[in-house]
Amino acid sequence: MERPKSDFLKQLNKGLGSHPDKESILLEYESHIDEILLESSECSIEDEVMERLVSRLGSPAEIAAIWKEELSVTPSNMKWLFILLNIIFFGGGSILTLAHNLYEWSWLSALWSQLTSVPFLIAFLYMFFWALLGYEIGKGFGHGGRKLLRKTFLLSLIPNLTLMVLTVFKIIPHAWFAPLLTKTFIITCILFTIILYPVSWLGYRWGRKASI
Repeated sequence: MERPKSDFLKQLNKGLGSHPDKESILLEYESHIDEILLESSECSIEDEVMERLVSRLGSPAEIAAIWKEELSVTPSNMKWLFILLNIIFFGGGSILTLAHNLYEWSWLSALWSQLTSVPFLIAFLYMFFWALLGYEIGKGFGHGGRKLLRKTFLLSLIPNLTLMVLTVFKIIPHAWFAPLLTKTFIITCILFTIILYPVSWLGYRWGRKASI
């Protein structure tokens, strides 16, 4: 059943025109076509195989149109969007911590107590943010998003590492984070930081499949 595969990829190649990620897109779809052909080994009629490819993946023209539309979402914009969101998270947390330690506002103390009572929930929500980062890059850029994921991850991690260094060397007083800053919580934070990239990578793989 090489002919349906060849025809599909030729049409897709033509439809993509001068798309900068044409080669990686064609490789991505070729692997998915191979999977579908394996599932369709019992089918010997080429027209039926082509119909199955189109029903599962969409027509080559539709696929090309989607990828051309996604050129408007540039890697640079996507990268800086997530970096900005991470800075907002850390900036918001820093302002809250500073205000709590400088001002004796009852509503702020109540909010602080609520947040410090669910540290692991906050950590899991933050991990979801990193999974979403990988998912959006995978969905938006497919196979070509691998380098973008690494660059975005490394740049987004700067506030995390900066806060860790400032805390470990006591430049930021430990008392500011009471009652969060226990040995258990510190170890947990280190472990969570280590697994952030694998979480992002899994999100990327999930998003890349969703783009097909």
